[in-house]
Amino acid sequence: MKKKIVVYIARENGEIDWLESVEGEGDNGYEAFYQTCDAVVMGKATYDHVLKLTPDFPYHDKKCYVFSRSAQGKGPYAEFINESVASFLNNLSQDTKKIWLVGGADILADFLTAERVDEFIISVIPVLLGAGIPLFKQGIPEMHLKLTDMKQYGQIAQLYYEK
Repeated sequence: MKKKIVVYIARENGEIDWLESVEGEGDNGYEAFYQTCDAVVMGKATYDHVLKLTPDFPYHDKKCYVFSRSAQGKGPYAEFINESVASFLNNLSQDTKKIWLVGGADILADFLTAERVDEFIISVIPVLLGAGIPLFKQGIPEMHLKLTDMKQYGQIAQLYYEK
């Protein structure tokens, strides 16, 4: 009988307050990574949560796309997407090469199912949440990854994988 290990990215209520309790190093490589991205993509729930968390939208200098079943058109910070992942990517500008999927198991599952994720950077934070919102949804396709790099920022380990 196989045992499941579930990795949570937030508490059940969506809170990520536990991240503040971990000793990192500087910005934990965030700015260097962020500068490599041409665009950010997220689901509507993550977008709404980001708007609640910060007074200033943190991705204002990047193209931002939000997958939504209800919101349409362009908002002050993002363009809302109401199409499939494949259709969205096929219509995306050729200049947009590196997209950061900013949280959300649903949007990640959609991109994984469409086989459109090439690289993973997974930060391991030494806090075990007993319950919460999982990083990976059940039913995503099996995928074999190759570890390409590891970095440590204080107590945070970042693992770099390619498909």
